[in-house]
Amino acid sequence: MDVRAFTVGPVQENAYLVRSGAGATHALMIDPGEESQRLLDAAGALGVEIEAILITHCHFDHIGAVAPVARAAGAPVYCPEIEVGVLADITKWTMPGFGPFESWQAEHTVKGGERLRLAGMEIEVVFTPGHSPGHVTYAISAAGEDAADSATTGGDRAPVDTSTTVPGRKPASSGAAPVLFSGDVLFQGSVGRADLPGSDWATLERSIGGLMERFERDTAVYPGHMGVTTLGREWDANPFLSELRASAASPAPSHPEGTQHPEGTQHPEGTRRAQGS
Repeated sequence: MDVRAFTVGPVQENAYLVRSGAGATHALMIDPGEESQRLLDAAGALGVEIEAILITHCHFDHIGAVAPVARAAGAPVYCPEIEVGVLADITKWTMPGFGPFESWQAEHTVKGGERLRLAGMEIEVVFTPGHSPGHVTYAISAAGEDAADSATTGGDRAPVDTSTTVPGRKPASSGAAPVLFSGDVLFQGSVGRADLPGSDWATLERSIGGLMERFERDTAVYPGHMGVTTLGREWDANPFLSELRASAASPAPSHPEGTQHPEGTQHPEGTRRAQGS
């Protein structure tokens, strides 16, 4: 599978152009946040048709270029059902100093649990709220390929973690596996903000835990900000997952109501970093 990453806009959001292989003529666009002409020119340079646009969540930095890209490409938009009203009235939800952006009426909505086949790829929609109420993660694989081994970003091979499993986590596998487009749920060494309207730390933590339980350690994660990573790498080293790791190692629940956020500083691009990082 061929994944091209484009860091766009002042918030440095990652938009992705994804196709089933280097020779494929159809592609998906994921989270086109800004710089619509740059994204369209990239698709043109590759000689691909954008078959559909997938949105992980409707914060402005992830949807600012949806309207111009959808119009130019004639591509339908798949939007989280709970957040479709944000895309339809984007100016109302855009922070001062950003934009202007154009609203768009999504052709399709998703809420988790759907299985789609688009641009020659299999897509599972996973409901991962917490950073935003309707946030979804897309698990994508190219039919008949070992996607975990063939996924690339900007021509570089995705990192693969095949280290020993941790109790409660799925081990690495040599079989075909999807890659994850996680939006603002999980980042390299960080997680999405949980101090925004509609966000919730306990919900975000459960969503991340669900991804860890469901997918294998060597699953590549293409996040909405910063670099590509793997579930295994984040399970082992991400400071914001310390409570999840403690919970997996303990037979007793470790997340009572009102659990506190890990120590960390908030960042405007939608990420949380550990103190001192």
